[in-house]
Amino acid sequence: MEGRFLCFAVVLASFMTCCIADGNETVPAVIWHGMGDSCCNPLSMGSIKKMLEEKIPGIYVRSLMIGNNIIEDMENGFLMNANEQIKQVCDKVAADPKLKNGYNALGFSQGGQFLRAVAQRCPNPPMLNLISFGGQHQGVFGFPHCPGENSTLCNYVRELLNIGAYESWIQDHLVQAEYWHDPLNEEEYKTKSIFLADINQERVKNPQYKENLMKLKNFVMVMFGKDTMVDPKESEWFGFYKPGQGKEKYTLQESPLYKEDWLGLLQMDADKKLHFLTADGDHLQFTQEFFDEQIIPFLK
Repeated sequence: MEGRFLCFAVVLASFMTCCIADGNETVPAVIWHGMGDSCCNPLSMGSIKKMLEEKIPGIYVRSLMIGNNIIEDMENGFLMNANEQIKQVCDKVAADPKLKNGYNALGFSQGGQFLRAVAQRCPNPPMLNLISFGGQHQGVFGFPHCPGENSTLCNYVRELLNIGAYESWIQDHLVQAEYWHDPLNEEEYKTKSIFLADINQERVKNPQYKENLMKLKNFVMVMFGKDTMVDPKESEWFGFYKPGQGKEKYTLQESPLYKEDWLGLLQMDADKKLHFLTADGDHLQFTQEFFDEQIIPFLK
């Protein structure tokens, strides 16, 4: 009897230690950079990773690299099919044992809509909170400039978009064309966009996309008040130009995507899972104070 009690006590102690440890563990974070950037640039994603590690001691941060090195990672942000990139990320996340119990996701610029696609398409391991910094969730209708010193690639992108964003070979190989949203040609966009129209449920309605996105605890969207890169900047909150012209805009709440609840955003809004934040700066420019006060609470 005494032996059985001792055995039970050991098992109970082990169980309690395990549970306490799990409860005290920080939630890991996955970050995805934007166009023209890379996973490990010390001035961008490298500094974000360092900042998270300083603000949340013990956190595991996975900064996504698409390709075998930093150069490939940067180039793939322009030239690798977005759907293939998302498939690769789903595989990377699933294969990372440190993410198996769930993770928070931070997407920067196009990394915002790409991580949303991960949430919709790949629910395991679970994405807990999604924070989109300047993500273009209704796409873009303009290409003012791109960051860094990628003038050659930027000019190449502009030339291809001028040829025709919805040409099949351009859709297959140019990332920015895959979230190009032409309000003057809404039907062509809906039928030929191989990425954005799909994840926004504008072609075939996929019930799993809605079900999976609604599993998020919080979906945080940061719009940059002085954004000169994203056209229109309201896309960062799911707003866009009204069909047939390129001046007057609608909000998420005025869109059929919201009213007919194609993605569950109407219900998520009612459940207070949607958060619309504004950073007073140009694209991806925010202060340490903004990050500490507005973002960190979602990550702890």
